[in-house]
Amino acid sequence: MQYQSIAYNVKDHILTITLNRPDQMNAFTVEMANELVDAFTRASADDEVRAIVVTGAGKAFCAGMDLSTGGNVFGLDETQEPTLDDMYTRLEDPAIFEGVRDTGGRVSLAIYDCDKPVIAAINGAAVGIGATMTCAMDIRLASEKARIGFVFNKIGVVPEACSSWFLPRIVGISQALEWCYSGDILTAEQAQAGRLVKAVVPAESLLDEAYKIAARIASHSSVAIAFTRQMMYRNAAAQHPIEAHRLDSLGMFYASRGDGKEGVASFLEKRAPEFTGKVSSDMPKFYREWKKQP
Repeated sequence: MQYQSIAYNVKDHILTITLNRPDQMNAFTVEMANELVDAFTRASADDEVRAIVVTGAGKAFCAGMDLSTGGNVFGLDETQEPTLDDMYTRLEDPAIFEGVRDTGGRVSLAIYDCDKPVIAAINGAAVGIGATMTCAMDIRLASEKARIGFVFNKIGVVPEACSSWFLPRIVGISQALEWCYSGDILTAEQAQAGRLVKAVVPAESLLDEAYKIAARIASHSSVAIAFTRQMMYRNAAAQHPIEAHRLDSLGMFYASRGDGKEGVASFLEKRAPEFTGKVSSDMPKFYREWKKQP
């Protein structure tokens, strides 16, 4: 896919995805959604990519949905009357996929399914989908100039991009509800106090700080990192710790036969490890099947 709304650059095993509509404050469109889904899917399969940093071009991260488009600004087909059953039985039907499904949700699901850690470098305004898409990312850093808002109720719509699943897990149910009910625009410091972002850093240092974290991650076993990412998200939502035990056991068994041997050897020999495992070819056989399970 040739990208028009984002930029995709890989250096030193770190992929930078830049939301790239600076003249529109990187406002979100259906085209951007499709490009982001493609980019995260592509990165997941690319062994050259070991960590991902997402940021915005210009002054904004993403100022929300582009509300200047004609018709239904969310790209939805108002002639349909979708039912709950449709969302279970026809989710991939072209009519539902293109005319009913939330575009931001498709992006969040692509991030969730990605095998690579994702760091948000929130450089400016992150409103609406600009805020909710970061909830599916693993670590969030904010520039001191960042402003974050879950403004959906203010304009008569509901939170999207699977944020009702992600946001309460990050900040707690009460804080998530307050932010969504009020629609307030949060300063970077308020977002940090509410545990949405890890740190607030000077604007000129934001990407450097994100790359420092990404570089530390990229130095570890990409196979172990990919497995750990999916274990954390899926097991945190499981009903009983036995589910975590099942996956921990399989994960440890296979990792100990792969990159784990080099990790132990390097520790005993007091040297840096040289991991050779590849996500594309060295994940345990059950991994892909397990990931497909809802």
